[in-house]
Amino acid sequence: MPNSVKQIDSNKQSAVAEILNSDNFERARTLIRALQPAEVADLLEALPTSKRKLLWNYIAIEDEGEILLEVGDDVRDTLIEEMDSVELAAAAARLDIDDLADFVQSLPDRMTNAVLQRMDSQNRQRVETVLSYPEDSAGGLMDLDAITVRADITLDVVLRFLRQKGQMPRHTDRIIIIDRYGYYQGVLPIRRLLTRDPDTLVADVMRTDVDVINVAEKDSDVARLFEDHDLISAPVVDNDNRLLGRITIDDVVDVIREDAEQTLMHMAGLRQEEDFFSPVIRSMRRRSLWLGFNLATAFLASWVAGQFAETLDQIVTLAILMTIVPSMGGIAGSQTLTLVIRGQALGQIGTGNTRWILTKEAVVGLLNGLVWSLVVALIAYLWFGDGKVGVIIAMALIVNMAVAGIAGVAIPVAMKRLNIDPALAGGVVLTTVTDVVGLMTFLGLATIFLL
Repeated sequence: MPNSVKQIDSNKQSAVAEILNSDNFERARTLIRALQPAEVADLLEALPTSKRKLLWNYIAIEDEGEILLEVGDDVRDTLIEEMDSVELAAAAARLDIDDLADFVQSLPDRMTNAVLQRMDSQNRQRVETVLSYPEDSAGGLMDLDAITVRADITLDVVLRFLRQKGQMPRHTDRIIIIDRYGYYQGVLPIRRLLTRDPDTLVADVMRTDVDVINVAEKDSDVARLFEDHDLISAPVVDNDNRLLGRITIDDVVDVIREDAEQTLMHMAGLRQEEDFFSPVIRSMRRRSLWLGFNLATAFLASWVAGQFAETLDQIVTLAILMTIVPSMGGIAGSQTLTLVIRGQALGQIGTGNTRWILTKEAVVGLLNGLVWSLVVALIAYLWFGDGKVGVIIAMALIVNMAVAGIAGVAIPVAMKRLNIDPALAGGVVLTTVTDVVGLMTFLGLATIFLL
């Protein structure tokens, strides 16, 4: 989007927010009509709950479905509280089948059946088909609205068929070819349809080398396929190669965005869709578990330090320098952890290269430890005039940074095998390892050589 267009959209949203703050909702409604659903969703998420609910009353019902799909879970819940099943069904009426399935999945259980019952039988059956697949699979992403033709007809027949339909589903860059029993055979790119002789048979110009997606494929693998092959749409088939639907680029972009947001929020121990304006008590409860877990690991590190209380009592210098070793190890380990989690998300790390990466990161940590241990040892000597303390902290730093490199690889790999999200828990485990190893090494060496 050009910068000038972005600036216009930003100005519109700012104007709406300013008018809302002055409680001029009629003027706000006029401005909202000029915004896209995603922009309205951004605006709703930027408002306190009270103003959000007031603004929602001024949004046209035919736009509500798309907007509800764009907002986060917490915000959606606050808006749905004000709606009954009739209004929800009306909001869903203009959605595509794949979006409609996402919409129904986002509803509270008590509302799902009520909304489904208000749909016509054809749409209800199609939505239930999509809902029968896991949400994070190709089946959960697919759109059932796909244009299909047979291979034994001419391009002219296809063109007349399209004119008779009058419109095509969004993001239609190819027509899917099936046989009389519904089995996938290939695709007919639109550009070939428009540029080849109308008397040519579909079979002579269709492509059979296009990647198809199995309905059970993970959504992250689907996103990677679209990225690697620059796809706009792709057919979805079952295990018998029978065509079920298609996946389009707009849904894949949503998957990529959600995965990125989920990773970012999990690294802070937060839910992906947490509402910035949610009530204080609710936010406090959600964050308490994470803080409690961190507190437990902090006590573990303190307990390790406590085992060397006599050493600390006799040499005050150690207490002053004690935090340097675990801190440096934590930073080094976090760098490795971030790179490994990114590599896992991109499919770059697997059983074939894990050992090589583990060795490489251990060496990187060791070399960084050697470099920075010399710096720390020199500063400690100049500061306190004690060469032994400088040597001890240097040795501890080398050990902890090497361990941090190993842990930064081993922790996310192990968590992945245990089906635990490393973005959610990896940082806490890593911090515990570097704190405990760092303190134990530093204070243990000090006890051996200074007392």
